[in-house]
Amino acid sequence: MKKEKKNNKKPNVLEKFKNHKFLHAMIYVVLAIIIYAALFSNVKPETLDIEPFTPSKETIYAPTTVVDKEETERKKKEAYDSVEDQYVLDKNISEDQVNLISSIFDAIIEVRKEGANTETSDKEETILTPEEKVNRLVNEKLTDTINEKIPKETFLPLMSASDEDVTLAKNAVVTAVNNAMSKEIPIVQLTEAKNQVEEELKSYSLKKDVLQSSITLARFAIAQNYFLDLDATNQKRQQASEEVKEVQIKQGQIIVDEGELISREVYRKLGLVGLLDDQISYKPFIGLGILVLLIITGIIYFFEKKDNKIKNNSLLLYCFIFTITLLLMKILSLFQKIDYNHIGYIVPVAMGAMLVKLLLNERIAFLTSMIFAICGSIIFNEGVTGSFNFSVGVYYLFACLVGILFLGDHNLRSKILQAGLFVSIMNCLVLLAILLIRNGSYTNVEIGTYFIMACVSGLVASVLTIGFMPFFETGFGILSTMKLIELSNPNHPLLRKILTETPGTYHHSVMVANLSESACEAIGADGLLARVGAYYHDIGKTKRPQYFIENQMNIENPHNKLSPQLSKNIIIAHVTDGVDMLKKHKMPKEFIDIAEQHHGTSLLKYFYHQAKQTNDSIYEEEFRYPGPKPQTKEIAIISIADSVEAAVRSMSNPTPDKIEKLVRSIIADRLQDHQLDECDLTLKELDIIAKSFCESLKGIFHSRIEYPELTKKQKVKQS
Repeated sequence: MKKEKKNNKKPNVLEKFKNHKFLHAMIYVVLAIIIYAALFSNVKPETLDIEPFTPSKETIYAPTTVVDKEETERKKKEAYDSVEDQYVLDKNISEDQVNLISSIFDAIIEVRKEGANTETSDKEETILTPEEKVNRLVNEKLTDTINEKIPKETFLPLMSASDEDVTLAKNAVVTAVNNAMSKEIPIVQLTEAKNQVEEELKSYSLKKDVLQSSITLARFAIAQNYFLDLDATNQKRQQASEEVKEVQIKQGQIIVDEGELISREVYRKLGLVGLLDDQISYKPFIGLGILVLLIITGIIYFFEKKDNKIKNNSLLLYCFIFTITLLLMKILSLFQKIDYNHIGYIVPVAMGAMLVKLLLNERIAFLTSMIFAICGSIIFNEGVTGSFNFSVGVYYLFACLVGILFLGDHNLRSKILQAGLFVSIMNCLVLLAILLIRNGSYTNVEIGTYFIMACVSGLVASVLTIGFMPFFETGFGILSTMKLIELSNPNHPLLRKILTETPGTYHHSVMVANLSESACEAIGADGLLARVGAYYHDIGKTKRPQYFIENQMNIENPHNKLSPQLSKNIIIAHVTDGVDMLKKHKMPKEFIDIAEQHHGTSLLKYFYHQAKQTNDSIYEEEFRYPGPKPQTKEIAIISIADSVEAAVRSMSNPTPDKIEKLVRSIIADRLQDHQLDECDLTLKELDIIAKSFCESLKGIFHSRIEYPELTKKQKVKQS
């Protein structure tokens, strides 16, 4: 039967997981629908029933600023086409061609020198003929490209001429090519440039055949160096096009006066600004859908993160808080229809942000503040040009942020009223800034009305927050920071019971609370939950206080007269007794879990070994706590701290080394006993927890000054 029950448990867990995911998905969808429905009417564009070539019944203004793309494109094209082609001089080509012709002459001179004194295989010196020199030049010194473009006959006179004539020819050709290539030579002027080089060379006193070869080489070296720069041309044309200002139909601009004929151009402009009844634009609705999707994505990202510490029902609570705040905005926005466009300043929007901060998390509260600001700027857009009322958006953002920040870390109820007062003050300052920036003229009545709404908004937000808090805490089982602080009050009936009936247990619980809180904060767990939960973890000991060693002052240990089995039952019973007492007083489930799981399924070693001495057939399972094992980091830390505190307290002379050795041995024992298998503590976190425990315990059990004993003489004198 037991096995069957165990096997049936897994599908139930899987089914629960699927249901949990499905429920979350449904809540996100519902929340998206609520936001979209609330903002839909505020983004719906206004349209007019107008026919072309008819007189306008009224003066029509542009509801928004739009770009007249057709007119803008026409002007841009004119500017683009007016720019001439851009050319660029490539100086690298000029240098390359001069270097090329210089290299050719250097090769000619080199071959001339080599050909003047050449050794044969018989070690006889022979002089090459001009034709042989030309062949060597063509085959060994020049490239195929040069050989293809310059005939071999061109080099023959230069091989036959004297050294002086070749040197003079080289200088003349290099100079002429350099002069020509330093100027701009487009493709259409290439022949002209070559002719100019030829004319320049004719002015030199070169022999006829050398001159002809020099002219051929020089004409070959002249190349185009002035090119059409497509990039520069396109860039300049693009620049000219971009310099053309957009033709805009300005927001508030008169498109057509009353009685004026609606021409084709006017009709086109009316369609452009979206005022035609037959040209309904779906862009605002698509845009709103994208905006809502982004908002929901942000919420999903927060709630579905793996390291999120918020409970499952918190998403539903968030949906309720968000919906209530949005509903308040929407209801008050209806007053805009009666020509009171500034009613948005009275909405107690900070209430939503403060509730989220108090009941859920500060980070999601900041995100919610931004969402409320966006939604508010759309809902209260009546009487403003455009879809967003940025004044209301800024006003809401500051109100929410101030409400969150002034609540602080100690979320007492008195703090909520103070936060509401600070929100009112900030609302007034933000409104004053908005009115001054607008630079408008306002009557004293208008200014007074604005400030009254700002004050009412903040104060009502704090009152509503206090009013909603108990309902949400009770209805959703939320253990808020404020609730934890209230439960940590020593005047609480259960804490008073522990203090008066079991002072030793109370002191032990306080020590465990201190150790647990510092360790939880060191690894990023909920330190406050661990502290307050530790206060109550041994509440069950109040039922039979004398059976627990910390409460046995000046009395004999009653376990000495009991059998190990009976002692075991009494000790284990403090867990179930504690759970029953916490449930009876309707304490949070987190505290009940701590009381139930802080011993896990650990072994009562003392009584087990005592029983084993008299009966070898005793099994460990009989002397283990019923469990379950710790399910959360906080409970696991309290469990370890519980053992550590008791063990260190029993040490006769605790030193830092002894304390550290003891702490690490207790953690190792818990790991070996598989007590930490069901919580998500990592080995790295356990190391941090051990260090935190050691630091805290060193501060408690620090060494003290040992005062010397008084001698008998000193005692007599003092007496």
